[in-house]
Amino acid sequence: MHIHAFSPLEVWQGARTLGMDVEGFLVQLKDAGLRSLPGTAAEILDDEVRKVICPDKINTRQWLHVMETAHRIGLRTTATIMFGHVEQPRHWARHLLRLKRLQVRTGGFTEFVPLPFVATQTPIYLKGRSRKGPTFREVVLMHAVPRLVLHPHIANIQTSWVKLGESGISACMKAGANDLGGTLMNESITRAAGAINGQETSPKQMEQRIYACDRSPLQRTTLYQEASDERRNAAFNTQCIAIS
Repeated sequence: MHIHAFSPLEVWQGARTLGMDVEGFLVQLKDAGLRSLPGTAAEILDDEVRKVICPDKINTRQWLHVMETAHRIGLRTTATIMFGHVEQPRHWARHLLRLKRLQVRTGGFTEFVPLPFVATQTPIYLKGRSRKGPTFREVVLMHAVPRLVLHPHIANIQTSWVKLGESGISACMKAGANDLGGTLMNESITRAAGAINGQETSPKQMEQRIYACDRSPLQRTTLYQEASDERRNAAFNTQCIAIS
């Protein structure tokens, strides 16, 4: 089993709670079985934006420090951006370039995942302090432009069916995305924010979505290796009920 867990925010707070430095805390997690980290809690990697949308979270420097430390000790991570709230295009550019500079040094990011802001039930939107999410054009651009900016350093651009639905993932796959995530199980965060695209799907349904985008599906591991026949058979033989 591959254990993929602990955002940079959770790592930073865990180390602080135990009175340890980040590297020591990550080494303990790795020794206990951790193999990769999700690149969540990134939001926008620019403190001009973070002081508005997440002042109680870690800052840009701290997020990048956790990731660079994780890469240095042999842990791979994802990278994300959440866009469509209070930021401007200049903040997107800063975010992408900061990820690229780190990736050039470490090579530790496995993929980049654009996450459109789902505003409907979020406090910041309900208080009138943010946009209602990105436009469809912005969503497509946020998959196309990173393909150009991050090439060849981050090879995988992932699009999210939970955030975008069928038509959205089709457009993004044509614009630069090469990865569709994920099957999930009882997704709650996006749904709580007001998304309506579902909580869970099956490997068979994922393949059908990929074929519908004129792509050939390939089941992968967390670290982007081809899944073994044993893992593929196990996935397709597991009972999964799609919830919408």
